[in-house]
Amino acid sequence: MKDNKKVVYWLLTGCLLIFLMVVVGGITRLTNSGLSISNYKLISGTIPPMNEQEWQEAFDLYKQYPEYQKLHYHFNLEDFKDIYFWEWIHRVIGRLIGVVFIIPFLYFLIKKQLSRPTIKKSLILLALGAFQGFIGWYMVKSGLVDMPWVSHYRLAMHLTTAFVTFAYALWVALDIIYPKKKEINKSLRNLVRAGMIILMVQIIWGAFVAGLDAGLLHNFWPMMAEGKLIHETVYTEQSPLWRNFIEGKSGVQFVHRYLAYIVVAIIGYIWYRSRKIELTGLQAKSIHFLLIMVFVQFLLGVLTLIYAVPIWLGVLHQVGAFFLLAGMTYTLHRFTK
Repeated sequence: MKDNKKVVYWLLTGCLLIFLMVVVGGITRLTNSGLSISNYKLISGTIPPMNEQEWQEAFDLYKQYPEYQKLHYHFNLEDFKDIYFWEWIHRVIGRLIGVVFIIPFLYFLIKKQLSRPTIKKSLILLALGAFQGFIGWYMVKSGLVDMPWVSHYRLAMHLTTAFVTFAYALWVALDIIYPKKKEINKSLRNLVRAGMIILMVQIIWGAFVAGLDAGLLHNFWPMMAEGKLIHETVYTEQSPLWRNFIEGKSGVQFVHRYLAYIVVAIIGYIWYRSRKIELTGLQAKSIHFLLIMVFVQFLLGVLTLIYAVPIWLGVLHQVGAFFLLAGMTYTLHRFTK
């Protein structure tokens, strides 16, 4: 039997591992651990330093790059081990995802347990995974040249690719779980599509905020400063106005703040419109989940900002984005023919 339950479990396992990788990636970012491993070895890099000499060699390599020289020059070997752990586990999970996707795919292919459409979709998934690995190293390289931090553009590419890969893997699994889909209302489907696009734009700007550490300033809500909805630095930085909104810390935070209101509004409108339409049970449940999740995520965003991005809140906020994307993907699937 093609596209059986084992195939679904395989795809959902991949989704779970991508989720775990993004969570660990968030911790890696928030603990400033992402540049602790300064080289890339696909096979041998899976094994961490196993003795004091190997640890010292890894630390000596780290000392050659800007992060140690400009930020962590006070680190000793024990400090280095702490940040090394998170980047190492992040890369190990990435390798595990590759193994989990490739080996079962080849097995199912040989056993002829995949339909032709699923084979094509699986190849796209493999390509997305390979691209994600490349972007990860491309991102790290940007922090090994002059400045002790990675490009926020490359960080956004890395995070967005992970979210897209997760959403697509979930979509392929849903295609197998629900082989028959019935389109109820085109206008509502298009509204959910618009919501998905806006949510992805919001995720990109969230990555910009993370990459620029823009959540560490303007820690007020609903104002950006005491008594002011817009902080002066959104407009007064010495660069063209449009660049403030993609490169300026204040401008990037401004966009991320107000896109959040738009995401809440469009999901609220989807819920309002759905009340006037006859829905299946799964469609109704998916929209209710979206409504609850968007308010939870909004609250997490506000708390993360007010408390200046403590690690646990920053991670929870990223987890919330994942659940919101999963909910949006599921809802869109339920409204797609």
